Amino acid sequence: MNSALRRTLPLSMILSLSLPAYAENQDQEIEVIEVYAQKRKQLVDEVSIAIKTISKNEIVNSAIKDSTELGRLAANVKISQNAAEGTPPAINVRGVGLVDYNTANTSPVGVYIDGVAAGSANNQLVNLFDIEQVEILKGPQGTLFGRNTTGGAILVRSARPQVGDFSSISIGAGTDDLTRASLMSNISLNDNSAVRFAVGHNNYEYTSYNLANEYPEAGMEQTDSRLSFFGEYDTFSVYTKLEYGHWVGRVQPVGNIGVISNPATGEKCSAAAAGSVVCFDNFGFNDGSSDFWALKVNNTQRHHTINKGAMAEIEVPLNEQAEIVLLGSFNRLDRLHGFNCDGSIANLCEGQLGLKNERLTSELRYQSDLGDSYVTAGLFYLDERIYQDNFNDLGRDLRGTPFGVLATHYFYDNDIKVRSLAVFSQYETELSERLRLEIGLRYSDEDVTYDTFSYQNKMQQGSNDLNGVLFEAYDVQGAENDDAISGKIALNYNLGDHRKIYYSLSKGTKSGGYNGGFLTSQEQAEQASYGAETLFANEIGAKLYFADLGVRTNISVFHYAYKDQQVFMNQASETPLAPPYQLLENVGESTIYGMELETAWQVSESSMINLDVGYLPEANFDDFIDPLGNELTDNRLPFTSRWNISGQFKYAFEWSEVKITSRLGFDYQSDYYFDQNENIFSMQDGYTLWFANIGVEQDDWKVNIWGKNLFDTEYSHLKFDLSQFLGMLEDFKGEGRRVGIDLSYQF
Repeated sequence: MNSALRRTLPLSMILSLSLPAYAENQDQEIEVIEVYAQKRKQLVDEVSIAIKTISKNEIVNSAIKDSTELGRLAANVKISQNAAEGTPPAINVRGVGLVDYNTANTSPVGVYIDGVAAGSANNQLVNLFDIEQVEILKGPQGTLFGRNTTGGAILVRSARPQVGDFSSISIGAGTDDLTRASLMSNISLNDNSAVRFAVGHNNYEYTSYNLANEYPEAGMEQTDSRLSFFGEYDTFSVYTKLEYGHWVGRVQPVGNIGVISNPATGEKCSAAAAGSVVCFDNFGFNDGSSDFWALKVNNTQRHHTINKGAMAEIEVPLNEQAEIVLLGSFNRLDRLHGFNCDGSIANLCEGQLGLKNERLTSELRYQSDLGDSYVTAGLFYLDERIYQDNFNDLGRDLRGTPFGVLATHYFYDNDIKVRSLAVFSQYETELSERLRLEIGLRYSDEDVTYDTFSYQNKMQQGSNDLNGVLFEAYDVQGAENDDAISGKIALNYNLGDHRKIYYSLSKGTKSGGYNGGFLTSQEQAEQASYGAETLFANEIGAKLYFADLGVRTNISVFHYAYKDQQVFMNQASETPLAPPYQLLENVGESTIYGMELETAWQVSESSMINLDVGYLPEANFDDFIDPLGNELTDNRLPFTSRWNISGQFKYAFEWSEVKITSRLGFDYQSDYYFDQNENIFSMQDGYTLWFANIGVEQDDWKVNIWGKNLFDTEYSHLKFDLSQFLGMLEDFKGEGRRVGIDLSYQF
């Protein structure tokens, strides 16, 4: 912010509105990183949690669009678009995640936006514009964040209104018809309050392309906006915001990985040949191209999202040491997402995920700083309702043929209500000059009620009526009730000279629920509820700074015991050519252990090297026999690479009055499976994504040239096995090379 625009405000407001992520402490000559991992501002070294912070500058310079791109900057973190953009993302931290596109489910990694729980996984796809900082907390966060943070939590903090009158505007363009723009304006209303307005707009086509010229290319247009207010008064301070988002476009098309070498005999291809021009699906189709990014699909499916919400955070000081914080929010998400699951120009598997999601949250928190100790205590409440209006039209082109009896149009609707109530407390105290103890406990009570209804339109044997016959398939009601205790005990020992070590023992829980996905029978619907899961985590870590070397290093070693694990399973039906079962059940126990190393080396005044290494030698089911009797014991957990290494080289210098910054980075993932079966057809080979940018800044102008996936590396977000049904796998491709340029001006 231009200092000439500053106006005098109370010191407490100046501190609370500053951008603290990367400030320099002149006395210590050490980078100061401040985080909100324990719901208050602290130095990252004070917190006995493995935390990866991602600053506003990293987000802007790397052209990170949304939350699914954050994983490339953090070890042992994988965030995927899953079943195409617009469906719930698959978030995996240290092997803990849920691979499911179903809009009724909740991830075991929580996402919090300005302190507000995102709730179900539908709300975890977040466009990042005008962001102050993102924190990725690894390991169970069962005390302060509680509900469904078995694997960790991602905290997104929006830029808040600040002192002064200032604005910025940015426009950009890139390959695959990318255009984007953003606007931010901050206005002080008086000495005690300010407002901030921000809007971000993206319009682009996907990097995969369609060989079927009769259909248009797929792409998305997204507009997100935020209006926020901050005011500090004699007896309280308040932060409020209103948000609105509108997305519309043509759905990213799915690829067809054929696994049949001879459709007449059903002979299968080798895994190496699958998806090539010599392999087909059951109907003799392939896209006829060896280009990984090429597809041939009837790309008629549409996407439409409207998201709106409001929140308020009120802080009331009780005295110089204590305060009460009240946080409340309401959000509504309306989404229609079409899909093509045969990945071809035929109409054999088409459908829609329809959703209305309403979420109300509130939290009342007491915080007190007693000098050598700190107390946090609070109440949390969440009320969420998920309405689903889904259909899947299978075998449409078979109607009127001898195989018409296989054609069925499934309609499956769900009304799922979630009520969660929790009480929590955390106490931190100094046992000695160097040793600090943290104890946290949370009790949660949760009810999930569901009403699921399905009807089907089927062709009748020997009938010539192509419209088929409509009949009810099932109507099931039920409830899941869970109460659980989660918490943490940790020791933090100060070695001096900005070096600390810690040990923590924590328990995380993820509540039960109902799998409102694609179910085809009364029996499946009655078995679709699932219970809670728990995870016990031991972790030893160190946060070290070596001033003479200019090196900051964070190290952590951890061991997880995963109980009653909720596992999503895509199981082939025992009936030939029938759609697969899609189950979510408590069928697994797992052991996970590994380590992480995060290093930042200030090589010189101009250059810095960052290197993050994640290693998971064990992330396997202990004892797992699936509902169909398949022995899956010791299988690797889905979406879990053994190695994850990312790094960046940053170089900055000034030339005359021009400031030049640059970075070159990479993210390496070793191979992993997309499902629990260790299916060789449904796996991802190891790959490396490279990215870079160079920024030129003078006065209030800045030009940033950036590139992602510079070498056009071929990889997939998900391969979904339909080989027993259609003789193929759905291939949800990642993003290929994209380069662009942004021009911004501050005034």
